Amino acid sequence: MHTGRKKSFLHHHSLSFATAAILSAWILLYSHSDSKTHLGSFFGNAIADWTGLLVTVLATKYFYEIGSAESRRPPQRWLRPVAKLLQQHSLTIFLVISGAFWIWLFATSDPMSKWGQVVGNIISEWTQILGMVVLTKHLLESHSKESRR
Repeated sequence: MHTGRKKSFLHHHSLSFATAAILSAWILLYSHSDSKTHLGSFFGNAIADWTGLLVTVLATKYFYEIGSAESRRPPQRWLRPVAKLLQQHSLTIFLVISGAFWIWLFATSDPMSKWGQVVGNIISEWTQILGMVVLTKHLLESHSKESRR
């Protein structure tokens, strides 16, 4: 039943908030665990996975990638050619720049430390997301919703 009432801010962003809350729980659990145990290692991997999910939810909400099934279409605005190019590829640009930050953080930290392993896993997650965006621009998969154009 639809009541016709206006949806709240929380309702419109509930997926983002729920994902961020779950990610926060994984971070809290990992902070208080031993990363050398199976459970601690699991928490660290969960941080990377849920960070990837959160960035997917938020980045595909605010950024665009022309030709990618993972991205929504940019609004048709009168932009200068450079601004239009930046807008049309803002999702890839965001992932490359933020991925470079994660790589820098990993390169300057101890990869065997508790948090160094998590950052390494986040880099892996980032490359998967960027790969999905780029691959869905050029490749198709029969009977896949993401491949239908």
